[in-house]
Amino acid sequence: MDKLWYLSRISLFESLSTEDLKQIDQMAPMTHFNKLPKNTIIQRPDLAIEGLFIVKEGKVRLYKLNDEGKQFTLGILGSGNMFGEVHFISLGTKGVYIETVEETLICSLTKNQFENFLLKRPMLAIKLLQVLSKRLQEQEELLEIIALGNLKDQVLFLLIKLADQFGIAAEDGMIKIDMPLTHQELANMLGATRESVTIVLNDLVKENIVITGRKSILLRENIVTGKLKGMKVENTP
Repeated sequence: MDKLWYLSRISLFESLSTEDLKQIDQMAPMTHFNKLPKNTIIQRPDLAIEGLFIVKEGKVRLYKLNDEGKQFTLGILGSGNMFGEVHFISLGTKGVYIETVEETLICSLTKNQFENFLLKRPMLAIKLLQVLSKRLQEQEELLEIIALGNLKDQVLFLLIKLADQFGIAAEDGMIKIDMPLTHQELANMLGATRESVTIVLNDLVKENIVITGRKSILLRENIVTGKLKGMKVENTP
């Protein structure tokens, strides 16, 4: 894949000229020429990496551990998303674990490169603030569901967010989450047990809301779009 074409698809860089994209392309060499394997820890809370990192291919997960050692997912970043810390701008990745969800390729910019580039392009700075605002809003929504909802609410909310971010159209009005998901991985994302998540998924299957397979989950499209629009979800007959 041509990296310049790829950069033009990243929402943060949409307003940039071809010359600007070429400059970023020159500044952002591949961190790894081979894909990082699934479950590779890129960052630990005590070893934050400095700079801006772009997910070229694959997905990474941001998470924290509670006092009991259970994982709590803050977000999953797919192709075109960014993470890192660049002095006066934080992309919300300080003090967290960052782990590959699948085989992943990453590009990087140093702190000085990105800061100098950003200071000359105010529209890019505005775009970056929009990206950060959206990410914070999503984290607040998830925290509210975790705090106030039961496990079924939490599982459904997480699946809908994953379907919105990584969903692809499937047959019979279904949306498939385009990433392999085991019951244990979903449990890790919510700080729950695998057994309790399995019970919830079985209930959602009986209610004809989701279809599960081997490491695959599909949701009804009207459930996803309804929730995203703030509508009340009704069980599909």
